[in-house]
Amino acid sequence: MNINDKDARVKYIRALERFFGSCVTALKNENFDFALFIKRAQKGMKTLQKVEPVRLDSTYTNLLQNYVNLVSNTIANMEEIDIEETHKRLLKEANLLEKEKYRGSYKKDKHKAQGFDDGY
Repeated sequence: MNINDKDARVKYIRALERFFGSCVTALKNENFDFALFIKRAQKGMKTLQKVEPVRLDSTYTNLLQNYVNLVSNTIANMEEIDIEETHKRLLKEANLLEKEKYRGSYKKDKHKAQGFDDGY
C-alpha cells in the first residue's frame, strides 16, 4: 500500500465519520425534525461524493458504509416511510455502530481480586 492509497483511505473514512456524526447529532436532538435531518444528510452525501470510495476491511468501517447506504436509501424512499419508525431504526443502527466503534476500549476484569491466588 503506497502513501496515496493510505491518504485516500483516511480521507474516505473521515468523510464517512463526518457524515455519521452529522446524522447522529440530528437524530439525537430533542426536537427531532425529519426535514432538517434530510437536509443535513443530503449535504453530507454531497461531501461524500467528492471523496473517492475505497475498499474497507474492518467491521466498523464496513458498518459505517452500510449506515451511509441505509440513510441514502431512506432519503430516496421517503414518500413511503413512517417517520417515527425510521427515526427509531436509524437511531438504533447509529447506537450499534457507536458500540462497535468503542467495543475494544471498555474491557474491565470484574472481581479480579477474587480470581487471583498466588499460593501464599
